[in-house]
Amino acid sequence: MVTDLSREGLDSRMDLETKALLLSIGTVQADGPLPRGPVSTAGPGAGEGSIFFQSGSRMVRLSLTESSPLRLVRLTDAPGGDEAALLLDGREVARGRTVAPLLHCPEQAYITVSERCIYDCKFCAVPRLLGGIKADETVQRMVEQAAQTGLLQAISLTSGVEVSPRQEGEKVARIVRSLKGFGVPVGVSISPYPGVNRILRDAGAVEVKYNLECADRELFARICPGISWEEIMDALEEAVAVFGRGRVFSNIIVGLGESDRSLKRVIDDLTEKGIMPVLRAVYPHPLRAGAVEMNRPSVQRLLELARYLRAALDRAGLDGRGALTGCYRCTGCDLTPGRDL
Repeated sequence: MVTDLSREGLDSRMDLETKALLLSIGTVQADGPLPRGPVSTAGPGAGEGSIFFQSGSRMVRLSLTESSPLRLVRLTDAPGGDEAALLLDGREVARGRTVAPLLHCPEQAYITVSERCIYDCKFCAVPRLLGGIKADETVQRMVEQAAQTGLLQAISLTSGVEVSPRQEGEKVARIVRSLKGFGVPVGVSISPYPGVNRILRDAGAVEVKYNLECADRELFARICPGISWEEIMDALEEAVAVFGRGRVFSNIIVGLGESDRSLKRVIDDLTEKGIMPVLRAVYPHPLRAGAVEMNRPSVQRLLELARYLRAALDRAGLDGRGALTGCYRCTGCDLTPGRDL
């Protein structure tokens, strides 16, 4: 469906507050065929389709659902047909264009190796979906196809845990080694174990991400049973020594019942150590309904925390613009310091 909107607002671009509004909603319904990403196979939003919307210098990724209050419409005056507007209650809030992802996100081959996990983090749909396991050759072929487009700028590998963190790490390291010939930076996000940093570095990875997920340690024990907070922190600290400051990342989910005080404490702790936190708004997946408290953060909370994170990174001499792979490079799911603010 093509919608005829007034040309008023044609030059409207997504400012920081508008992006925060869109992220606080997190979903969109689309009129007609639009460039969209494949169904996600990683993290809390696994099993959900999505679109990327770019407006000005900012990008946002929104999950597709018919129940969303946001509506994305194509514009009649758009050359090429990819220009679109986002409407909230019939009012245009941003105008830009939809962007077709390369593999999961623009300009990156972002690939989930194992779409299963032995752990049962209560916010994550992956353990419930029982997805596939990609062979080394499958990943190689996917990257080759992405490279043939001429758009490949980075490779990001993530993975659940099929059997054990060690077996997963050894498999991912083997895949990283096989991807050296593409000549682009490779980042890795997996469940850590002792010694994994050297293995990944020797294989050719340039950045790593080990996710703390929850900023409240007491909540963490209930939300991520069987996983050790201390082991993740140890791996993150060691990673800084191996990969360098600003080359190590950790997802912190916002909306799991944690306080802003605990979030800010973790932000300070990580940034002082040279680690780049990724503040990710919780995605209440239908398969996890009732498993744990999950409340999408408000616009104001997202803005306040993003500004606090930016200040903490500045104090630590860290710059989000320097990220080579992953979320700080993509920016679609978060208010990204160094990119959005």
